[in-house]
Amino acid sequence: MKETQIVKVNPDSPDIQEIRRAASTIKSGGLVAFPTETVYGLGADGLRADTVDKIFLAKGRPQDNPLILHVASPDDILRVATEVPPAVDKLVQLFWPGPLTLVLPKGPNVPDVVSGGLPTIGVRMPDNIIALTLIAESGTLLAAPSANLSGRPSPTQASHVADDMWGRVDLILDGGPTRLGVESTVLDLTEDPPLILRPGSVTREELRDVLGHVEAPVRKSEGRPSSGHVGPGMKYPHYSLDIPLFLVEGQPQAVIKRIQEEAGKYRSLAKKVGVISSLESKEHYLDYADVVKSVGSRYDMTQVAADLYRILRDFETYKVNVLFAEGFSEAGLGFAVMNRLREASRGRIIYV
Repeated sequence: MKETQIVKVNPDSPDIQEIRRAASTIKSGGLVAFPTETVYGLGADGLRADTVDKIFLAKGRPQDNPLILHVASPDDILRVATEVPPAVDKLVQLFWPGPLTLVLPKGPNVPDVVSGGLPTIGVRMPDNIIALTLIAESGTLLAAPSANLSGRPSPTQASHVADDMWGRVDLILDGGPTRLGVESTVLDLTEDPPLILRPGSVTREELRDVLGHVEAPVRKSEGRPSSGHVGPGMKYPHYSLDIPLFLVEGQPQAVIKRIQEEAGKYRSLAKKVGVISSLESKEHYLDYADVVKSVGSRYDMTQVAADLYRILRDFETYKVNVLFAEGFSEAGLGFAVMNRLREASRGRIIYV
């Protein structure tokens, strides 16, 4: 077991010596967890197969599940991709640094273990000064999936990383809570039209405004690609909890009524019930459930996305027997939020 260390870093003005210490760990083949604007990443030298192997081992992640390479500059794309479609320049100008991963044809210097054996590679430039400085100081590109055990909710604060990865990583850079809270949008530019493999904070509406026709083939029941395409973080189930989660979708008043009914049934069986609600609906569940937590206003999906994983993890500490979650509109960022909730439900979806 590794001797994991946590180093607090100022998220606005990180101490360069602290970052260089982490970069030294990367250079020596170690693993460093670090904040991005989306979730915490688990970083290793992405151009060395031996160090990337350590990511899969630490996470318990299947090796055919591709990783994303994190870069410090758009120029780094040329280091890992054999072909750069014309759309890349426009997307980079608008959305980098930021939560958009571009899937491109993989170059020969990228180890096959990074791409899960696929001929493509996902590339992203994070919008976080700690992450960007770490990449630059490491002198390489960082392969960095979310810094959690495979299948668990992604970490949005350093304590989540410590809960899952203590003794599995060398260093955790604690830069405070992440800003966005859901992983990057993954856009496959090797397809025509481009294909959203995973929705995120860069919305399908924004991408369609830029590119015109963009496909987003996501099955309602599971939130997974229905076309057979595989992208980073998409092949295997994610966001697993130790408790069953039921997602209730429909008009708000109908959703409230159904959750009240279902919660009552479980409480009559002496089961402890939890509810994840919108801010507007929270008071309607207080007499029906043991623990009710608002994930934010249904009219502010930015807040909902930022708090979602933290709320999911919190519920595991409340020892409830069953958990119900309200559905949200799929417009804008709601598309990514509903993708994550459907994943967490494992198909336990109630339509009303």
